[in-house]
Amino acid sequence: MLGFPTDPWLGMDIIDLKQPELYFNRELSLLEFNRRVLAQARDEATPLLERLRFLCIASTNLDEFFEIRVAGLKQRVELGAVQPSGPDNRTPQEILKAVSGQAHDLMDEQYRVLNEVLIPRLAEREIRLIRRTEWTEAQEAWVHKYFEESLLPVLSPLGLDPAHPFPRILNKSLNFIVSLEGLDAFGRSAEVAVAPAPRALPRIIQLPMEESGSGPFDFVFLSSVIHAYIDQQFPGMQVTGCYQFRVTRNSDLFVDEEEIDDLLRAVEGELASRRYGAAVRLEVAHDCPEDIVEYLLHKFQLGRDDLYQVNGPVNLNRLAAVCDLVDRPDVKYPGFTSGLPARLIGSPDLFEVLRKQDLLLHHPFESFLPVVDLLRQAAADPEVLAIKQTLYRTGPDSAIVDALVTAAQAGKEVTVVIELRARFDEAANIGLAERLQEAGAHVVYGIVGYKMHAKLILIVRREGRTLRRYTHLGTGNYHPRTARLYTDYGLFTSDPVIGDDIHRIFLQLTGVGRAPKIRKVLASPFALHGAMLERIDREARHAAEGRASRIIVKVNALVEPQVIQALYRASMAGVRVDLIVRGICCLRPGVPGVSERIRVRSVVGRFLEHTRVYYFLNGGESEVFCASADWMDRNFFRRVEACFPIESRALRERVIKELKFYLKDNTQAWVLQNDGTYHRRAPRSGASAFSAQQRLLELLASPG
Repeated sequence: MLGFPTDPWLGMDIIDLKQPELYFNRELSLLEFNRRVLAQARDEATPLLERLRFLCIASTNLDEFFEIRVAGLKQRVELGAVQPSGPDNRTPQEILKAVSGQAHDLMDEQYRVLNEVLIPRLAEREIRLIRRTEWTEAQEAWVHKYFEESLLPVLSPLGLDPAHPFPRILNKSLNFIVSLEGLDAFGRSAEVAVAPAPRALPRIIQLPMEESGSGPFDFVFLSSVIHAYIDQQFPGMQVTGCYQFRVTRNSDLFVDEEEIDDLLRAVEGELASRRYGAAVRLEVAHDCPEDIVEYLLHKFQLGRDDLYQVNGPVNLNRLAAVCDLVDRPDVKYPGFTSGLPARLIGSPDLFEVLRKQDLLLHHPFESFLPVVDLLRQAAADPEVLAIKQTLYRTGPDSAIVDALVTAAQAGKEVTVVIELRARFDEAANIGLAERLQEAGAHVVYGIVGYKMHAKLILIVRREGRTLRRYTHLGTGNYHPRTARLYTDYGLFTSDPVIGDDIHRIFLQLTGVGRAPKIRKVLASPFALHGAMLERIDREARHAAEGRASRIIVKVNALVEPQVIQALYRASMAGVRVDLIVRGICCLRPGVPGVSERIRVRSVVGRFLEHTRVYYFLNGGESEVFCASADWMDRNFFRRVEACFPIESRALRERVIKELKFYLKDNTQAWVLQNDGTYHRRAPRSGASAFSAQQRLLELLASPG
């Protein structure tokens, strides 16, 4: 264990807070988060189908980890990078080796949970994932008919020979490699073929009760159907083996922003290349023979560390379809209706409500509908002159976009700043941009070199002889679907200073010129980083001088080294620091003399924790901010972010109370240990169980 002098003033003079031992590696910390997600799939207290959903989420998270993080490490190795980098001072080769070991363990555990825990438990509840060796005669007859009618016409196996080279394999697509004996119709000897699974067909097929004699929730895998009848694709030849495989590719887009004239068209052009980026991982059936495994590794230019042999479907995330197809409340979370603040019930005029006082909503416990209603009201109101909004992710068929289109068609000045490079939502955002432009809205794509990540709405309304600005500032995306799944805060206000600040931010986003002075809102990449360092150091001064001090921060990730060092200094000065960090945390807590007053916890539950909240006690004059920004380098320096104060005393106290729910949680909270592992909290003997998310549902939502 690390140990340092315990005198804070002596320690701050002699301790090097940049030494690598004080930092966890960000990639390994992200994998630790995925362990916590996977633990939800093992949790007996979680409804059964939700456990399956958590398994799928863990699989999807790991896919993205390979597509972006592992791909980036591999690129650095290929470019010859050998020097240690990052606060933890590791080489890319060292990180890749450690990542490979952890990722293999994670994937082995995913399939163990599926095969040994979830499939048997689901069968006990009459939800069956039936392997082809278990099909009844009636089921096999129906499956064979399905193969002939739905699969056979679209299945196109490719024999491999000098005239038919190994095909390009789409990123994360389901494929089969088939070993053969014999001669084909042309007298050719083909030993190997590849059969891509048709992308248009579902990976999970529900068996009809009457036609197959199955139960109401019996399913088969598309992979099982292809396995069962693949020999029909090679008449006159003998199929000696059929093995599913999937390759994961580098999916990070590269757009040289200094060399392009039209960002939309450049991103659009890069999307196709994402499907065929460099391979970074090969998943293959566990029973695949060694010679075929080596053949595939050679074709994809991968090493043994990149090989993941799995006992089950290679695309686990497709099992999420079962959760949607099974309409069984007894194996899902109880339903709920998002609540509404009393001020909004029976008050159709949101502008009137906001003229009187600020409004803070905590989604999904409280409804996202007021955000949509505000835009709809603005679109229909003849006194509204202009609407400005940022969009990072919003989803297809968005009511938000519908309202903006209506406003533009009504002749209002509508300006929308769309982030075309929101990862994996690029294509959807291009479509939204084109739709808004056709309606007459002004569409811009943010700032070259910076991602636009702030969540902002600005409405300008004529009221008598003056213009009033109404704003909405959020911690999460304007996405009605994820607003039911992610926790986020949204502040509505008519505060003239905040309105002017947001007006100035939009001027930066749509125009040119130096950064204007902003009074209340802290924006990246200009003021946020320095403001956080100053406030953390202020708490340290308060503690050293005997005044009240406390820091509570809730973010999705804590990575940025200068902020971590400031938190270490605060702890050394005597500040009690509580960090609620959902995912990556590079800070090492509990180091004597450095971080012994810092506690770090992660809450993983029904909803994805997404709120970003910063609380500073400030000698008793507390400050509370909500923000779109995590405490990462990219959020401070390479993104446009907005951090906004909660100035209403009642709202500020409410946010602090809700933060303390998360500190009290003893059912879904995981505490970060000094060695980088997490231990799940449990109620002490005789103590009551407490879940922050459940408590917020009880306080703010309505029963389903």
